[in-house]
Amino acid sequence: MTLTEPAAAPAFPFDTEERRALREAVGALGRRYGAAYLQERARAGESSEELWLEAGRLGYLGVSLPEEYGGGGGGIADLVVVLEELATAGCPLLLLVVTPAICGSIIARFGTEEQKRRHLPGFADGTVRMAFGITEPDAGSNSHRITTTARRDGADWILNGRKVFISAVDTCDSVMVVARTEDARTGRLKPALFIVPRETPGFEYRVIPMEIVSPERQFQLFFDEVRLPADALVGDEDAALAQLFAGLNPERIMVAAFATGIARYALGRAVDYAKSRVVFKDPIGAHQGLAHPLAQCRIETELARLMTQKAALLNDAGDDIGAGEAANMAKFAAAEAAVHSVDQAVQTLGGNGLTQEYGLGALITVSRVTRVAPVSREMILNYVAQHTLGLPKSY
Repeated sequence: MTLTEPAAAPAFPFDTEERRALREAVGALGRRYGAAYLQERARAGESSEELWLEAGRLGYLGVSLPEEYGGGGGGIADLVVVLEELATAGCPLLLLVVTPAICGSIIARFGTEEQKRRHLPGFADGTVRMAFGITEPDAGSNSHRITTTARRDGADWILNGRKVFISAVDTCDSVMVVARTEDARTGRLKPALFIVPRETPGFEYRVIPMEIVSPERQFQLFFDEVRLPADALVGDEDAALAQLFAGLNPERIMVAAFATGIARYALGRAVDYAKSRVVFKDPIGAHQGLAHPLAQCRIETELARLMTQKAALLNDAGDDIGAGEAANMAKFAAAEAAVHSVDQAVQTLGGNGLTQEYGLGALITVSRVTRVAPVSREMILNYVAQHTLGLPKSY
């Protein structure tokens, strides 16, 4: 089924000629694979390997990475276009949020020269993938409670701890892990980032059964006396907080792109159906009971897209504080737009909205996840209340 104009992306003022061309090219790739491809792979427990590698060969995965390491030399604003257009075509690749956006941004900005040359070219062409591990069973929104620790043993590091809800570990070569090291001066624990190859002795990962139709599965990670060489430490041990937020802002921005793409896909399905489905005399889209909710979904989606692009541009300009505020707002707005659009699309199609043929039922849980991860809507509201409005901290 061809998506009609309400799901198409109008040009925004920040859209350069290159970004418009990128948008069209990525959209064409996504439509060639389509939602059926991704959902069939997910239901079979298989990965979206072909789409990922083709996107890498075409240069789409590396658009935000430095040219000297095989990337396109652009920014997160360019990577947003890639993920949003793939999602709009029904092919949201969750790992785009992780490997090039989080891990790629951190390594490109803070990694050693050797780390950049070892990882970034593979990130760009799709042949190397890296997961990101921060969440723990008792440290979700409160990263200060992270208990995964790294201690020095001569020139090496010894890693112990546990992570949960880490995406696509089984298809990645390594995981960038957020741990805590002891400050020799104060005795306090401080965050640090380590790259752990998947086959490292003492590192175990177990799949978490989820009610989500997605090729990217979720995992628990276990680190039992995992020995890492000195160069497993990412960048500077004392710059870990700055390094961490260099990845978390892009993460929120990319999840917003993921969500707005899902919203556009669902809205396109619903509008097509509302134009052609006749129950009494006219197509059901002529009735305001359906037309107005769909129009509202369009408005919410476009507003979320604008905030997502603002956040991306601030991030690419190096404004970490401004990008942090905008990224949280974009993620909040996009998640709401995705949930509302998918729900209204299912309601518009009635029973057909829950069939595999139309591909909407599977998006109910996927869109709902964007409200929860990587940060919940409630924590975003806390952030805006405290940092934007200057209200007292509530927790």
